[in-house]
Amino acid sequence: MEFFELTIFQLHEALKKREISCLDVTESLLNRIDRLDATLNAYITIMPEAARKQAREADQRVRAGEIHPLTGIPLAVKDNISTLDAPTTCGSRILKNYLPPYDAAVIKRLREQGAIFLGKTNMDEFAMGSSTENSFIGPTRNPWNVDYIAGGSSGGSATAVTAHLCIAALGSDTGGSIRQPASHCGVVGLKPTYGRVSRFGLVAFASSLDQIGPITKDVRDCAILLHAICGFDKKDTTSANAGVPDYMANLNKGIKGLKVGIPEEYLVEGADKEVIETVNSAVARLSSEGAEIIDISLPHTDYAVATYYIIAPSEASSNLARYDGVRYGFRSQDAEDLESMYSMTRAEGFGAEVIRRIMLGTYALSKGYYDAFFKKASQVRTLIVNDFKEAFRQCDVLITPVGPTPAFKIGEKIDDPLTMYLSDIFTVSPNLAGIPCMSVPYGMSSSGLPIGVQLLANYFDELTLIQAASVLERTSPLPAYGPPF
Repeated sequence: MEFFELTIFQLHEALKKREISCLDVTESLLNRIDRLDATLNAYITIMPEAARKQAREADQRVRAGEIHPLTGIPLAVKDNISTLDAPTTCGSRILKNYLPPYDAAVIKRLREQGAIFLGKTNMDEFAMGSSTENSFIGPTRNPWNVDYIAGGSSGGSATAVTAHLCIAALGSDTGGSIRQPASHCGVVGLKPTYGRVSRFGLVAFASSLDQIGPITKDVRDCAILLHAICGFDKKDTTSANAGVPDYMANLNKGIKGLKVGIPEEYLVEGADKEVIETVNSAVARLSSEGAEIIDISLPHTDYAVATYYIIAPSEASSNLARYDGVRYGFRSQDAEDLESMYSMTRAEGFGAEVIRRIMLGTYALSKGYYDAFFKKASQVRTLIVNDFKEAFRQCDVLITPVGPTPAFKIGEKIDDPLTMYLSDIFTVSPNLAGIPCMSVPYGMSSSGLPIGVQLLANYFDELTLIQAASVLERTSPLPAYGPPF
Protein backbone atom coordinates (compact mmCIF):
# COMPACT_ATOMS: atom_id res chain seq x y z
CA MET A 1 0.00 0.00 0.00
CA GLU A 2 1.28 3.47 -0.90
CA PHE A 3 1.83 6.07 1.83
CA PHE A 4 -0.92 8.31 0.41
CA GLU A 5 -3.48 5.51 0.78
CA LEU A 6 -3.02 5.23 4.55
CA THR A 7 -5.27 6.73 7.20
CA ILE A 8 -4.32 9.11 10.00
CA PHE A 9 -4.39 6.21 12.44
CA GLN A 10 -2.24 3.94 10.27
CA LEU A 11 0.34 6.65 9.65
CA HIS A 12 0.48 7.54 13.34
CA GLU A 13 1.15 3.91 14.29
CA ALA A 14 3.90 3.63 11.65
CA LEU A 15 5.49 6.92 12.73
CA LYS A 16 5.53 5.82 16.37
CA LYS A 17 7.48 2.72 15.32
CA ARG A 18 9.85 4.83 13.14
CA GLU A 19 8.89 2.69 10.13
CA ILE A 20 8.37 5.71 7.86
CA SER A 21 9.30 9.38 7.78
CA CYS A 22 7.00 12.38 7.63
CA LEU A 23 8.94 13.75 4.68
CA ASP A 24 8.51 10.54 2.67
CA VAL A 25 4.75 10.58 3.31
CA THR A 26 4.55 14.23 2.30
CA GLU A 27 6.53 13.67 -0.90
CA SER A 28 4.24 10.79 -1.90
CA LEU A 29 1.22 13.10 -1.59
CA LEU A 30 2.87 16.03 -3.35
CA ASN A 31 3.78 13.72 -6.25
CA ARG A 32 0.20 12.48 -6.44
CA ILE A 33 -1.15 16.03 -6.38
CA ASP A 34 1.25 16.89 -9.19
CA ARG A 35 -0.07 13.98 -11.27
CA LEU A 36 -3.80 14.27 -10.64
CA ASP A 37 -4.86 17.73 -9.53
CA ALA A 38 -4.79 19.24 -13.00
CA THR A 39 -7.67 16.86 -13.77
CA LEU A 40 -9.55 17.02 -10.45
CA ASN A 41 -9.02 20.70 -9.56
CA ALA A 42 -9.21 19.99 -5.84
CA TYR A 43 -6.71 22.66 -4.78
CA ILE A 44 -6.68 26.41 -5.21
CA THR A 45 -3.24 26.80 -3.62
CA ILE A 46 -0.61 24.06 -3.25
CA MET A 47 2.18 24.65 -0.71
CA PRO A 48 4.99 22.17 -1.54
CA GLU A 49 7.92 23.98 0.08
CA ALA A 50 6.00 24.89 3.24
CA ALA A 51 4.78 21.28 3.48
CA ARG A 52 8.32 19.90 3.15
CA LYS A 53 9.57 22.30 5.83
CA GLN A 54 6.77 21.23 8.16
CA ALA A 55 7.52 17.57 7.41
CA ARG A 56 11.19 17.98 8.37
CA GLU A 57 10.12 19.67 11.62
CA ALA A 58 7.67 16.84 12.26
CA ASP A 59 10.43 14.27 11.75
CA GLN A 60 12.47 16.09 14.38
CA ARG A 61 9.52 15.86 16.76
CA VAL A 62 9.17 12.14 16.12
CA ARG A 63 12.86 11.55 16.77
CA ALA A 64 12.51 13.49 20.03
CA GLY A 65 9.51 11.38 21.04
CA GLU A 66 7.11 14.33 20.83
CA ILE A 67 4.49 12.64 18.67
CA HIS A 68 0.81 13.53 18.80
CA PRO A 69 -2.01 11.89 16.78
CA LEU A 70 -1.65 14.53 14.02
CA THR A 71 2.14 14.89 14.07
CA GLY A 72 3.46 14.46 10.53
CA ILE A 73 0.00 13.98 9.00
CA PRO A 74 -0.45 15.86 5.68
CA LEU A 75 -3.79 17.66 5.62
CA ALA A 76 -5.73 19.90 3.23
CA VAL A 77 -7.64 22.99 4.34
CA LYS A 78 -10.73 24.54 2.78
CA ASP A 79 -9.84 27.94 1.39
CA ASN A 80 -12.13 29.93 3.68
CA ILE A 81 -10.06 29.02 6.77
CA SER A 82 -7.34 31.58 7.44
CA THR A 83 -3.71 30.49 7.11
CA LEU A 84 -0.79 32.78 7.87
CA ASP A 85 1.50 31.19 5.27
CA ALA A 86 -0.88 30.87 2.31
CA PRO A 87 -3.59 32.92 0.58
CA THR A 88 -7.19 32.53 1.70
CA THR A 89 -9.35 33.27 -1.33
CA CYS A 90 -12.74 31.78 -0.43
CA GLY A 91 -12.90 30.71 -4.08
CA SER A 92 -13.51 34.34 -5.03
CA ARG A 93 -11.79 36.78 -7.33
CA ILE A 94 -12.37 39.49 -4.73
CA LEU A 95 -9.89 37.77 -2.37
CA LYS A 96 -7.63 36.26 -5.02
CA ASN A 97 -4.40 37.59 -3.50
CA TYR A 98 -5.46 37.99 0.15
CA LEU A 99 -2.89 36.72 2.66
CA PRO A 100 -4.30 36.60 6.22
CA PRO A 101 -2.19 38.12 9.01
CA TYR A 102 -3.05 35.25 11.37
CA ASP A 103 -3.97 31.57 11.59
CA ALA A 104 -7.49 30.38 12.31
CA ALA A 105 -7.90 28.76 15.73
CA VAL A 106 -8.18 25.29 14.18
CA ILE A 107 -4.98 25.82 12.19
CA LYS A 108 -3.15 26.96 15.32
CA ARG A 109 -4.30 23.82 17.18
CA LEU A 110 -3.14 21.57 14.35
CA ARG A 111 0.22 23.34 14.01
CA GLU A 112 0.78 22.79 17.72
CA GLN A 113 0.33 19.07 17.12
CA GLY A 114 2.77 19.08 14.21
CA ALA A 115 0.32 18.61 11.35
CA ILE A 116 1.47 19.32 7.79
CA PHE A 117 -0.55 21.52 5.44
CA LEU A 118 -0.39 20.59 1.75
CA GLY A 119 -2.58 23.40 0.46
CA LYS A 120 -5.94 25.15 0.34
CA THR A 121 -8.84 23.39 -1.34
CA ASN A 122 -11.33 24.55 -3.92
CA MET A 123 -14.83 25.61 -2.89
CA ASP A 124 -17.96 27.38 -4.02
CA GLU A 125 -17.33 31.11 -3.75
CA PHE A 126 -17.72 32.17 -0.10
CA ALA A 127 -19.17 28.68 0.51
CA MET A 128 -22.33 29.60 -1.41
CA GLY A 129 -23.21 26.53 -3.42
CA SER A 130 -23.77 22.78 -3.41
CA SER A 131 -21.51 21.69 -6.26
CA THR A 132 -18.17 23.58 -6.16
CA GLU A 133 -19.04 24.96 -9.58
CA ASN A 134 -19.10 28.55 -8.30
CA SER A 135 -15.34 28.87 -7.75
CA PHE A 136 -13.32 31.47 -9.63
CA ILE A 137 -10.88 28.71 -10.71
CA GLY A 138 -13.61 26.41 -12.04
CA PRO A 139 -15.32 23.27 -10.71
CA THR A 140 -13.79 20.45 -8.72
CA ARG A 141 -14.44 17.03 -10.26
CA ASN A 142 -15.67 13.85 -8.60
CA PRO A 143 -12.93 11.17 -8.52
CA TRP A 144 -15.50 8.43 -9.17
CA ASN A 145 -16.43 10.06 -12.48
CA VAL A 146 -14.83 13.33 -13.52
CA ASP A 147 -17.91 14.38 -15.49
CA TYR A 148 -19.81 14.71 -12.19
CA ILE A 149 -19.76 17.27 -9.40
CA ALA A 150 -17.90 16.62 -6.17
CA GLY A 151 -20.61 18.36 -4.16
CA GLY A 152 -20.21 21.62 -2.33
CA SER A 153 -19.26 23.86 -0.97
CA SER A 154 -16.34 21.81 0.45
CA GLY A 155 -15.95 19.85 -2.78
CA GLY A 156 -12.22 20.39 -3.02
CA SER A 157 -11.66 18.91 0.43
CA ALA A 158 -13.88 15.90 -0.29
CA THR A 159 -12.21 15.18 -3.63
CA ALA A 160 -8.75 15.59 -2.11
CA VAL A 161 -9.52 13.01 0.59
CA THR A 162 -11.21 10.60 -1.83
CA ALA A 163 -8.44 10.72 -4.44
CA HIS A 164 -5.64 10.50 -1.83
CA LEU A 165 -4.41 14.04 -2.48
CA CYS A 166 -4.24 14.44 1.31
CA ILE A 167 -4.72 12.16 4.30
CA ALA A 168 -7.65 14.16 5.69
CA ALA A 169 -9.10 17.64 5.29
CA LEU A 170 -11.00 20.44 6.97
CA GLY A 171 -14.22 21.78 5.51
CA SER A 172 -16.91 24.16 6.64
CA ASP A 173 -20.65 23.52 6.81
CA THR A 174 -23.33 26.22 6.68
CA GLY A 175 -26.17 24.18 5.21
CA GLY A 176 -24.62 20.84 4.27
CA SER A 177 -21.26 21.87 2.83
CA ILE A 178 -19.31 19.09 4.57
CA ARG A 179 -21.91 16.33 4.49
CA GLN A 180 -23.10 16.70 0.90
CA PRO A 181 -19.68 16.49 -0.81
CA ALA A 182 -18.67 13.71 1.60
CA SER A 183 -21.76 11.79 0.46
CA HIS A 184 -21.11 12.41 -3.24
CA CYS A 185 -17.45 11.37 -2.95
CA GLY A 186 -17.87 8.40 -0.62
CA VAL A 187 -15.97 9.67 2.43
CA VAL A 188 -16.88 10.60 6.02
CA GLY A 189 -17.86 14.19 6.84
CA LEU A 190 -18.97 15.60 10.18
CA LYS A 191 -20.52 18.95 11.09
CA PRO A 192 -20.01 19.41 14.84
CA THR A 193 -22.43 21.09 17.22
CA TYR A 194 -22.47 24.85 16.69
CA GLY A 195 -19.87 26.21 19.12
CA ARG A 196 -17.99 22.92 19.49
CA VAL A 197 -15.19 24.10 17.14
CA SER A 198 -13.92 27.67 17.15
CA ARG A 199 -14.95 29.79 14.17
CA PHE A 200 -12.13 32.28 14.78
CA GLY A 201 -10.39 32.67 11.43
CA LEU A 202 -13.22 31.13 9.41
CA VAL A 203 -14.27 33.69 6.81
CA ALA A 204 -17.92 34.27 7.58
CA PHE A 205 -20.78 33.35 5.26
CA ALA A 206 -23.67 33.09 7.75
CA SER A 207 -22.31 33.49 11.25
CA SER A 208 -25.12 31.73 13.12
CA LEU A 209 -24.86 28.67 10.86
CA ASP A 210 -21.18 28.22 9.92
CA GLN A 211 -19.13 25.44 11.52
CA ILE A 212 -15.74 23.88 10.74
CA GLY A 213 -15.47 20.09 10.67
CA PRO A 214 -13.44 17.11 9.41
CA ILE A 215 -13.61 15.19 6.13
CA THR A 216 -11.79 11.87 6.40
CA LYS A 217 -11.27 8.43 4.87
CA ASP A 218 -12.95 6.61 7.74
CA VAL A 219 -14.81 7.11 11.00
CA ARG A 220 -11.77 6.55 13.21
CA ASP A 221 -9.89 9.33 11.44
CA CYS A 222 -12.93 11.55 11.84
CA ALA A 223 -12.81 10.99 15.60
CA ILE A 224 -9.08 11.76 15.71
CA LEU A 225 -9.29 14.98 13.69
CA LEU A 226 -12.43 16.17 15.46
CA HIS A 227 -10.75 15.75 18.85
CA ALA A 228 -7.76 17.79 17.64
CA ILE A 229 -9.81 20.83 16.58
CA CYS A 230 -12.44 20.93 19.35
CA GLY A 231 -12.31 23.03 22.48
CA PHE A 232 -13.22 26.40 23.95
CA ASP A 233 -11.71 29.51 22.37
CA LYS A 234 -12.06 32.90 24.03
CA LYS A 235 -11.51 34.61 20.66
CA ASP A 236 -14.82 33.19 19.41
CA THR A 237 -17.79 34.61 21.32
CA THR A 238 -19.95 31.68 20.17
CA SER A 239 -17.45 29.05 21.34
CA ALA A 240 -18.95 26.64 23.88
CA ASN A 241 -17.01 25.98 27.07
CA ALA A 242 -17.87 22.27 27.02
CA GLY A 243 -15.68 19.30 27.80
CA VAL A 244 -14.19 17.36 24.87
CA PRO A 245 -14.62 13.58 25.24
CA ASP A 246 -12.43 10.86 23.76
CA TYR A 247 -14.25 10.40 20.47
CA MET A 248 -12.50 7.08 19.83
CA ALA A 249 -13.86 5.57 23.05
CA ASN A 250 -17.05 4.09 21.52
CA LEU A 251 -15.73 3.03 18.11
CA ASN A 252 -16.15 -0.68 18.86
CA LYS A 253 -18.90 -0.43 21.45
CA GLY A 254 -21.79 -1.45 19.20
CA ILE A 255 -25.28 0.04 19.30
CA LYS A 256 -27.40 -2.51 21.14
CA GLY A 257 -30.29 -0.66 22.75
CA LEU A 258 -29.58 2.60 20.90
CA LYS A 259 -32.80 4.32 19.80
CA VAL A 260 -32.69 5.40 16.16
CA GLY A 261 -35.37 7.75 14.86
CA ILE A 262 -36.61 7.88 11.27
CA PRO A 263 -38.23 11.26 10.50
CA GLU A 264 -41.22 10.65 8.24
CA GLU A 265 -40.76 14.04 6.55
CA TYR A 266 -37.34 13.05 5.15
CA LEU A 267 -38.46 10.00 3.18
CA VAL A 268 -40.39 12.08 0.68
CA GLU A 269 -41.49 11.86 -2.91
CA GLY A 270 -38.92 13.44 -5.17
CA ALA A 271 -35.96 11.81 -3.47
CA ASP A 272 -34.11 9.41 -5.74
CA LYS A 273 -35.18 5.78 -5.33
CA GLU A 274 -31.59 4.65 -4.83
CA VAL A 275 -31.10 7.23 -2.08
CA ILE A 276 -34.16 5.95 -0.19
CA GLU A 277 -33.04 2.35 -0.69
CA THR A 278 -29.64 3.24 0.76
CA VAL A 279 -31.21 4.77 3.86
CA ASN A 280 -33.52 1.77 4.29
CA SER A 281 -30.54 -0.56 3.98
CA ALA A 282 -28.67 1.38 6.67
CA VAL A 283 -31.72 1.30 8.94
CA ALA A 284 -31.96 -2.47 8.51
CA ARG A 285 -28.28 -2.81 9.42
CA LEU A 286 -28.68 -0.71 12.57
CA SER A 287 -31.70 -2.79 13.55
CA SER A 288 -29.82 -6.05 13.00
CA GLU A 289 -27.04 -4.72 15.23
CA GLY A 290 -29.50 -4.25 18.10
CA ALA A 291 -30.75 -0.68 17.67
CA GLU A 292 -34.39 0.13 18.36
CA ILE A 293 -35.98 1.82 15.34
CA ILE A 294 -38.58 4.52 16.07
CA ASP A 295 -40.75 6.50 13.67
CA ILE A 296 -40.76 10.19 14.60
CA SER A 297 -41.94 13.48 13.16
CA LEU A 298 -40.15 16.77 12.55
CA PRO A 299 -43.29 18.69 11.57
CA HIS A 300 -41.67 21.96 10.45
CA THR A 301 -39.21 20.35 8.01
CA ASP A 302 -41.20 21.66 5.02
CA TYR A 303 -40.27 25.22 6.01
CA ALA A 304 -36.55 24.57 6.48
CA VAL A 305 -35.29 25.44 2.98
CA ALA A 306 -37.31 28.68 2.84
CA THR A 307 -36.16 29.61 6.34
CA TYR A 308 -32.54 28.87 5.53
CA TYR A 309 -32.61 30.83 2.29
CA ILE A 310 -33.79 33.91 4.14
CA ILE A 311 -31.48 33.69 7.17
CA ALA A 312 -28.30 32.63 5.37
CA PRO A 313 -28.41 35.28 2.60
CA SER A 314 -29.36 37.94 5.15
CA GLU A 315 -26.31 37.16 7.25
CA ALA A 316 -24.20 36.93 4.09
CA SER A 317 -25.41 40.36 2.98
CA SER A 318 -24.16 41.80 6.25
CA ASN A 319 -20.90 39.83 6.39
CA LEU A 320 -19.89 40.52 2.80
CA ALA A 321 -20.43 44.27 3.08
CA ARG A 322 -16.77 44.53 4.17
CA TYR A 323 -15.50 43.66 0.68
CA ASP A 324 -15.47 47.14 -0.74
CA GLY A 325 -12.09 47.41 -2.45
CA VAL A 326 -10.74 49.83 0.17
CA ARG A 327 -8.91 47.83 2.83
CA TYR A 328 -7.90 44.57 1.13
CA GLY A 329 -8.70 42.30 -1.77
CA PHE A 330 -9.62 43.08 -5.36
CA ARG A 331 -10.28 46.68 -6.45
CA SER A 332 -11.71 47.71 -9.81
CA GLN A 333 -9.24 49.73 -11.86
CA ASP A 334 -11.91 51.47 -13.95
CA ALA A 335 -13.70 53.41 -11.22
CA GLU A 336 -13.82 57.20 -11.47
CA ASP A 337 -14.97 58.01 -7.93
CA LEU A 338 -15.54 56.37 -4.55
CA GLU A 339 -19.12 55.29 -5.21
CA SER A 340 -18.28 53.70 -8.57
CA MET A 341 -15.25 52.01 -6.99
CA TYR A 342 -17.53 50.32 -4.44
CA SER A 343 -20.10 49.19 -6.99
CA MET A 344 -17.66 48.16 -9.73
CA THR A 345 -15.37 46.32 -7.30
CA ARG A 346 -18.25 44.24 -5.99
CA ALA A 347 -19.80 43.66 -9.43
CA GLU A 348 -16.46 42.52 -10.90
CA GLY A 349 -15.14 40.74 -7.81
CA PHE A 350 -18.16 38.65 -6.82
CA GLY A 351 -19.59 35.82 -8.91
CA ALA A 352 -23.22 35.48 -9.94
CA GLU A 353 -24.33 33.23 -7.06
CA VAL A 354 -22.78 35.46 -4.40
CA ILE A 355 -24.42 38.53 -5.94
CA ARG A 356 -27.73 36.69 -6.05
CA ARG A 357 -27.56 35.83 -2.35
CA ILE A 358 -26.42 39.31 -1.32
CA MET A 359 -29.42 40.75 -3.14
CA LEU A 360 -31.80 38.24 -1.54
CA GLY A 361 -30.41 39.01 1.90
CA THR A 362 -30.43 42.77 1.44
CA TYR A 363 -34.06 42.61 0.36
CA ALA A 364 -35.04 40.47 3.35
CA LEU A 365 -33.38 42.94 5.73
CA SER A 366 -34.70 46.09 4.10
CA LYS A 367 -37.18 48.46 5.69
CA GLY A 368 -40.73 47.21 5.35
CA TYR A 369 -39.66 43.62 4.69
CA TYR A 370 -37.61 42.71 7.78
CA ASP A 371 -40.64 41.64 9.82
CA ALA A 372 -42.22 39.75 6.94
CA PHE A 373 -39.07 37.84 6.05
CA PHE A 374 -36.11 37.77 8.45
CA LYS A 375 -38.11 38.05 11.66
CA LYS A 376 -40.60 35.43 10.50
CA ALA A 377 -37.81 33.10 9.40
CA SER A 378 -36.16 33.45 12.81
CA GLN A 379 -39.44 32.48 14.47
CA VAL A 380 -39.77 29.41 12.26
CA ARG A 381 -36.17 28.55 13.07
CA THR A 382 -37.19 28.31 16.73
CA LEU A 383 -39.94 25.86 15.77
CA ILE A 384 -37.37 23.72 13.92
CA VAL A 385 -35.10 23.78 17.00
CA ASN A 386 -38.02 22.63 19.14
CA ASP A 387 -38.78 19.80 16.68
CA PHE A 388 -35.31 18.39 17.22
CA LYS A 389 -35.45 18.84 20.98
CA GLU A 390 -38.65 16.81 21.07
CA ALA A 391 -37.21 14.17 18.75
CA PHE A 392 -34.19 13.65 20.99
CA ARG A 393 -36.43 13.09 23.96
CA GLN A 394 -37.54 9.95 22.10
CA CYS A 395 -34.33 8.71 20.47
CA ASP A 396 -30.53 8.93 20.54
CA VAL A 397 -29.82 9.50 16.85
CA LEU A 398 -31.78 10.21 13.69
CA ILE A 399 -31.04 8.74 10.27
CA THR A 400 -31.95 10.47 6.99
CA PRO A 401 -30.71 10.94 3.42
CA VAL A 402 -27.92 13.47 2.86
CA GLY A 403 -29.11 14.71 -0.50
CA PRO A 404 -32.17 13.92 -2.63
CA THR A 405 -30.01 12.51 -5.44
CA PRO A 406 -26.50 11.15 -6.03
CA ALA A 407 -24.00 13.49 -7.67
CA PHE A 408 -25.18 15.02 -10.96
CA LYS A 409 -23.21 16.05 -14.03
CA ILE A 410 -21.18 19.26 -14.02
CA GLY A 411 -23.25 22.01 -15.62
CA GLU A 412 -26.53 20.11 -15.32
CA LYS A 413 -28.16 22.40 -12.73
CA ILE A 414 -25.91 25.43 -12.47
CA ASP A 415 -28.39 27.67 -14.34
CA ASP A 416 -31.33 26.59 -12.16
CA PRO A 417 -30.77 28.16 -8.71
CA LEU A 418 -34.05 26.90 -7.24
CA THR A 419 -33.26 23.28 -8.08
CA MET A 420 -29.77 23.75 -6.64
CA TYR A 421 -31.22 25.19 -3.42
CA LEU A 422 -33.58 22.22 -3.09
CA SER A 423 -30.57 19.88 -3.08
CA ASP A 424 -30.03 21.14 0.50
CA ILE A 425 -33.46 19.97 1.65
CA PHE A 426 -32.12 17.32 4.07
CA THR A 427 -29.05 19.19 5.34
CA VAL A 428 -30.11 22.72 6.27
CA SER A 429 -32.28 21.86 9.29
CA PRO A 430 -29.38 20.66 11.48
CA ASN A 431 -27.55 23.95 10.81
CA LEU A 432 -30.63 25.96 11.73
CA ALA A 433 -30.87 23.95 14.96
CA GLY A 434 -27.11 23.82 15.60
CA ILE A 435 -27.00 20.05 16.23
CA PRO A 436 -24.16 17.71 15.16
CA CYS A 437 -24.56 15.50 12.10
CA MET A 438 -22.43 13.47 9.75
CA SER A 439 -22.43 11.71 6.41
CA VAL A 440 -21.33 8.09 6.26
CA PRO A 441 -20.83 6.34 2.89
CA TYR A 442 -23.30 3.47 2.56
CA GLY A 443 -24.43 2.92 -1.01
CA MET A 444 -23.59 3.06 -4.68
CA SER A 445 -25.87 4.33 -7.41
CA SER A 446 -26.48 2.33 -10.60
CA SER A 447 -24.17 4.82 -12.35
CA GLY A 448 -21.32 3.97 -9.97
CA LEU A 449 -21.45 7.01 -7.70
CA PRO A 450 -21.42 6.94 -3.88
CA ILE A 451 -24.45 7.63 -1.70
CA GLY A 452 -24.12 8.58 1.95
CA VAL A 453 -26.57 8.44 4.83
CA GLN A 454 -26.92 11.22 7.38
CA LEU A 455 -26.82 10.66 11.13
CA LEU A 456 -27.96 13.40 13.51
CA ALA A 457 -27.56 13.59 17.30
CA ASN A 458 -28.40 15.86 20.21
CA TYR A 459 -26.29 18.87 21.11
CA PHE A 460 -22.64 18.02 21.92
CA ASP A 461 -23.26 14.30 21.42
CA GLU A 462 -20.80 13.70 18.59
CA LEU A 463 -19.68 10.64 20.56
CA THR A 464 -22.94 8.82 19.78
CA LEU A 465 -22.77 9.88 16.13
CA ILE A 466 -19.35 8.29 15.80
CA GLN A 467 -20.52 5.19 17.67
CA ALA A 468 -23.41 4.63 15.24
CA ALA A 469 -21.32 5.58 12.20
CA SER A 470 -18.65 3.00 13.04
CA VAL A 471 -21.30 0.26 12.90
CA LEU A 472 -22.47 1.38 9.45
CA GLU A 473 -18.93 1.70 8.19
CA ARG A 474 -18.17 -1.97 8.87
CA THR A 475 -20.86 -3.01 6.37
CA SER A 476 -20.59 -0.21 3.80
CA PRO A 477 -20.53 -1.51 0.18
CA LEU A 478 -17.97 1.12 -0.89
CA PRO A 479 -14.28 0.31 -1.35
CA ALA A 480 -12.51 1.16 1.90
CA TYR A 481 -10.71 4.33 0.79
CA GLY A 482 -12.34 5.57 -2.36
CA PRO A 483 -12.44 4.94 -6.11
CA PRO A 484 -9.79 3.34 -8.31
CA PHE A 485 -8.56 6.68 -9.66
